[in-house]
Amino acid sequence: MLDEEKKQRWVAFVQSIEPDMTPQAVLLMGQWRRISHALHQIGDASLAESGLTEAQYLVLMSLYMHEQIEGRAMLNPSEISKWRGTSRNTISSLIRGLEADGLIERQLDDVDRRKFNICLTSNGRALVSQHAHKQFRAVGGCFNRLSAADQEILSELLSKLNQNLEETRSQLEQ
Repeated sequence: MLDEEKKQRWVAFVQSIEPDMTPQAVLLMGQWRRISHALHQIGDASLAESGLTEAQYLVLMSLYMHEQIEGRAMLNPSEISKWRGTSRNTISSLIRGLEADGLIERQLDDVDRRKFNICLTSNGRALVSQHAHKQFRAVGGCFNRLSAADQEILSELLSKLNQNLEETRSQLEQ
């Protein structure tokens, strides 16, 4: 089957489920999924030699970014959970594994001794820094190949799409 014929069948299939979808919206949805998948593959490839999962890397990256940008060396698990948009149980499991690997450490909160905070160890900081460099170079390189004008247009369109997604998400949560 020709690619064009597959596209038309895909559009017809989606429209049979949701008749209000325009053919262009259906095709954009497919492009978006392919781009998202490719970004995940690039991320996985950049992490392959580290032994980290994407979820572990994102926890380390959260700590690293807060340390570098905000000057906060420690976050509590609830902050990490909220920032990552992940359940506290999932974050707790990730923290245990990263702690066992010597990449983070727990410290009791100075104000509330019932709580603890998480910080990067020097090994964790070195690992996340190394892989952040690889990932930003790979993904950033893809965007750098676009002209400045194309990057601006894409940025504006993605902002609009993000706003639409936020509105849809809040409607679904009601």
